[in-house]
Amino acid sequence: MFLSVFDVFKIGIGPSSSHTMGPMTAANRFLDLILSPDWPRPAGASVAALKVSLHGSLAHTGIGHGSGRAVILGLMGERPDAIDPDRMDDLIAGVESSGLVTPQGHPAYAFQPKTDLVYDKKQPLPGHANGMSFSALDRDGRLLLKRIYYSIGGGFVVTDTELAALRAEKARPADIKVPYPFASARQMLEMAQRSGLTIAQMKRANEEVTMSRDVLDAGLDRIWAAMKGCIDRGLSGQGILPGGLKVRRRAAAIHDRLEHDWRSNRANPLLANDWLSVYAMAVNEENAAGGRVVTAPTNGAAGVIPATIRYYLHFHEDADDAGIRDYLLTAAAVGGIIKFNASISGAEVGCQGEVGSASAMAAAGLAAVMGGTPEQVENAAEIALEHHLGMTCDPVAGLVQVPCIERNALGAVKAVTAASLALKGDGSHFVPLDACIETMRQTGVDMHDKYKETSMGGLAVNVVEC
Repeated sequence: MFLSVFDVFKIGIGPSSSHTMGPMTAANRFLDLILSPDWPRPAGASVAALKVSLHGSLAHTGIGHGSGRAVILGLMGERPDAIDPDRMDDLIAGVESSGLVTPQGHPAYAFQPKTDLVYDKKQPLPGHANGMSFSALDRDGRLLLKRIYYSIGGGFVVTDTELAALRAEKARPADIKVPYPFASARQMLEMAQRSGLTIAQMKRANEEVTMSRDVLDAGLDRIWAAMKGCIDRGLSGQGILPGGLKVRRRAAAIHDRLEHDWRSNRANPLLANDWLSVYAMAVNEENAAGGRVVTAPTNGAAGVIPATIRYYLHFHEDADDAGIRDYLLTAAAVGGIIKFNASISGAEVGCQGEVGSASAMAAAGLAAVMGGTPEQVENAAEIALEHHLGMTCDPVAGLVQVPCIERNALGAVKAVTAASLALKGDGSHFVPLDACIETMRQTGVDMHDKYKETSMGGLAVNVVEC
């Protein structure tokens, strides 16, 4: 099993990797398909109009997550890693006024968002909670092409046939041959013991099968630069977050107070936790505002890993760029195992799969750069994940704001605590990480759909009722 660090960490826009980046990517894929020869195009037929329907969790919380906006932007040819957030409103307004999408390299296609973009809450698609249907029609309204896509978490998008193949992946050999093809934490530890390498070193060796060391390091540095930029923007952001809840940004004010206390040498026994929390909140406030973020492993959980890296740089004198790269490689190794054996999608397993996974990844990365053995790193990840088991995904009004912003802060605090506990032991512990991951998967299967990013239960209901 091989999942690249750049599949785990992807630069995109907020507020949701599955509900924003996923639909935009699906739209990009459908545009590419229209131009390709990979479908039976009738003689003389040409695409003149497009229609899209969103299903399941995308239908229930798509408006709050900006899914419809993402579809429009994707059909304009905009891509998550390249779009300028400052242009988005103008692009969408242009489509709404003209009734046309005009992606580069394509003719103009008729697309009226009010009628051609449907939030279908009654008809879920069978493959996944985040389903989308894209259709292309000729000028007489005849259907020429239709594809179903699923946004399976972390910005990953697959067709229905690709999803079936993905679920059968455990039964077939991996396409990329890597020297350390661990698909479980147990295999990872066995390979580390036999090779004498750290988890980061094994992950690096796997990555360097497809790219040079310089390319890998430049990519890792680019990921951290995007994370750091997101923190910095969040620490200076002011005002009310969009969406109607009137949630006020708090990170900037908290940061200013912490800076004042730091300069005045005022004693603060909660100092480390306060810095961790403000860094995580800064990222997720920026995400909620639709800014540029990095999936880590999702947008809804994007604050945990950057916060713990910033904590590492802030409080550890030996922190350096090489340590950040090892942190990201280690975190990606754990994230890949979780995704392969369970899920990182809130719509599939609840927030245990988002903030819980992020906290486990962060704990592993931090334990690694603080000198932990592979066994201690695995223990750190298990501690962090175990204490997120059962966490629901219940965003109020379908917005990635309440409880998501504060939940990232607490996920970062748990990650640091888990790493500290693991480093004080010898790596031996009662619950293996693999057992914890399987428990998360089973809990997600048993969890009622109203607690899985539909805003039909939990805080999403009770806050409104109160």
